[in-house]
Amino acid sequence: MTGESSGDFRNRIRTSFERQAAMATIGAELTRVEHGTVEIELPFDVKLTQQHGILHAGIIAAALDSACGFAAYSVIDPTASILTIEFKINLMSPGRGERFLFRGDVTKPGNTIIVADGRAYAISDGPAKLIASMTGTMMVIRGREGITG
Repeated sequence: MTGESSGDFRNRIRTSFERQAAMATIGAELTRVEHGTVEIELPFDVKLTQQHGILHAGIIAAALDSACGFAAYSVIDPTASILTIEFKINLMSPGRGERFLFRGDVTKPGNTIIVADGRAYAISDGPAKLIASMTGTMMVIRGREGITG
């Protein structure tokens, strides 16, 4: 992983997250940014549920993809960017909770390909409940028109 100072990558991630209309649309917020780890939180909203009243799998996948992508973004040089090229998600338990936490962690950094693992938790009274896991593969993008930070 690069030796970039913590302030630089944190600001870069916060700025990029603010430009993500999808995360703003679902009401997600960036709550933790560390080198190799990013957390996103989301309050329950009935507009994000499927027909049984639980958080839609697509919302879970989108938030985990962003958490994993930003975790990968935290370990690359400031002139590069990240695009997801593949992910696998396991939905383990219904998305029922007052809030949801999506954590992405870099598992294998690299110059071209980065692998990150994500975990989604439902939060209510009591301990957080694991509801999904993801493994994502991210490609480091350099010098491609229209794809920056």
